[in-house]
Amino acid sequence: MTRNAAPVFDVDALWALDRLGAPSLSPDGAQAVAAVTRHDMQANRAQASLWLFSTLGGEPRRLTEAGDKDGQPLWSPRGDLIAFTAKREQSGVKDDEAQLYVIPPDGGEARRVGQVATGVGAFRWFPDGRRIAFVSWVWPDRKAAAQADALREFKARKETAYVTDETLYRFWDHHIPQGRVPHLHVMDVATGKVRDLFEGSAWELERAEPEATCFDISPDGRRIAFAFDPGTEKRLDSRQALAEIDVKTRAVQTLLQDADWDFGAPRYSQSGAHLAFLASHQALGHNQPARLAVLDQRGHWAVFSEDWDHEVSAPLQWTEDDQAVLFTAEERGRRHLWRFALGDRRAERVFEGGHVGAFAQAGGLTVINHDGMQHPPRLSVMDDDGGAQRIERLNDERLAAHRFGRHEEVSLTGARGDAVQMWLTYPPGFDAKKKWPVMHVIHGGPHTAFGDSWHWRWNHQAFAAQGYVVASVNYHGSSSFGHEFLDSITGHWGEYELQDVEAGTDWLVRQRWVDKKRIVATGGSYGGYMVAWMNGHVAPGRYQAYICHAGCYDWQAMYADDAYAWHRKELGAAYWDDPARVAAQSPHAFAAHFKTPTLVIHGALDYRVPDAQGLAYYNTLKSLGVPARLVWFPDENHWILKPRNSRLWYGEFFAWLAKHTGQTRS
Repeated sequence: MTRNAAPVFDVDALWALDRLGAPSLSPDGAQAVAAVTRHDMQANRAQASLWLFSTLGGEPRRLTEAGDKDGQPLWSPRGDLIAFTAKREQSGVKDDEAQLYVIPPDGGEARRVGQVATGVGAFRWFPDGRRIAFVSWVWPDRKAAAQADALREFKARKETAYVTDETLYRFWDHHIPQGRVPHLHVMDVATGKVRDLFEGSAWELERAEPEATCFDISPDGRRIAFAFDPGTEKRLDSRQALAEIDVKTRAVQTLLQDADWDFGAPRYSQSGAHLAFLASHQALGHNQPARLAVLDQRGHWAVFSEDWDHEVSAPLQWTEDDQAVLFTAEERGRRHLWRFALGDRRAERVFEGGHVGAFAQAGGLTVINHDGMQHPPRLSVMDDDGGAQRIERLNDERLAAHRFGRHEEVSLTGARGDAVQMWLTYPPGFDAKKKWPVMHVIHGGPHTAFGDSWHWRWNHQAFAAQGYVVASVNYHGSSSFGHEFLDSITGHWGEYELQDVEAGTDWLVRQRWVDKKRIVATGGSYGGYMVAWMNGHVAPGRYQAYICHAGCYDWQAMYADDAYAWHRKELGAAYWDDPARVAAQSPHAFAAHFKTPTLVIHGALDYRVPDAQGLAYYNTLKSLGVPARLVWFPDENHWILKPRNSRLWYGEFFAWLAKHTGQTRS
């Protein structure tokens, strides 16, 4: 098959690709382990297994076969085992909850380490390689020996109601386990013996996402630092504090608590003398970025990156000499790996994205998981010059079968006269002498950004392969352009963002290769909010069609979501205090102006933007006589995660646009 006759990169080609997870390095740096997820479109299922990748050369090797969702692989500090979580059947016992398994890197059978009735979540190895600290959701009024009975009783109940008086009771697509809290546990790898470090106390980890970045083990293995919500009422927007527990005595001391600050992601230095962490000065505003901070053994702490206008992302990793900290951070629509020197408070790029999704360091080597608009995540080992050498090519043959369009960034003059970034992805074989339709893809958040990255759900290459020039404007409010730019939309949502998207359209219609009568706008979450907003604020005919996926429609009704605590902060008022101000930022208040045909998509398990938002928007469009179509998934959340549902999603997506633009595959 010639290159020009290559098949179109479509949803089936997208789901046929291997998806690589975060790497973990062996202590000598010679090998990396990562989960690789593969999907079966016909069976409508996924399988994740562990693979080994040599940093010195050689072919990757699949390590696990028996599990369906082997994940979170972590190499033992001694190099003799790789731990991971999975649900399996072993020795006649089938796991109801995820359990901890270990496997030698040279192969053999994985071994279940003990049995934890309430399951094993995020975990870390102790430096001695003999124990593991992990998170499990337990009933705080029951002793460890009674947890299995409590779980059995709960599952056997005939009632189905979720009953609570908690402020935080659901998150994204799941309810916080009823009556349970996340505790830190320690497991002996040889015997499987487990100890709940928080048993009988009021201590617990954060309830939203108690990941491995929310705690760390000291180099001597005697202490564990962790982030916690100090309030009696646990909230999604609480300002967290830091504490430390003595592993032997279970005595806990608060390390750092300040009502003005939010702390998180603690990480001990190599010597154990200092603790790096993230600090956000919330008293200055809810959108204040997370900064790099360090605490010493005398209780003194300082923010080191306060003059560096970037948001620091976990995990944090100290360099071997304890003079600097590694982390990822965004910059102008890209995510790089940075080294922040503490002495002169200076950040330097260690590896430039694209998008650095994860990294690991050991044995003097650094392995990164990175992607870009032209390729899905890859694993590479960094060289001394800041470059990277691939250590796997799992997707190369599949990708080579397709043509991809080039991408570029352009700068616009947007709201307030500010420079605004817009990414363009061109169709394969783009010819500037021809006329092309344009598809705006408006990102969610709003405080995120579209960048030089590979998106598994809203894939720009799959969109462009249908013959569209894909435009993505990083409007005011987007991350990676400084705090002032991000915070500028607070209290008047929709205003600057629309000016920026419209500036992008103005730029596009001036290009001779743009078909002015075939411009559409699509978006999800806050991007869905934006297309609903545009329907009420942009003159009909400017855009031929809209697609609203999981879009925010009515800010008063949005109080049904899991993040309701932030609404008054972002909108500038609560709806009961200033209903007019809230309504002025809500698309539903401008329904009388809706004219443009709209496809509405929503999932019933979406708790971030409840599906009543999409249904209300669709019902309104139908009541007004505006052409509309609804795609509602009873088994999907904020995202479409099942292969067959994704195929249907893409089919409906392109069919709707084709109906209103006449565009078929190029």
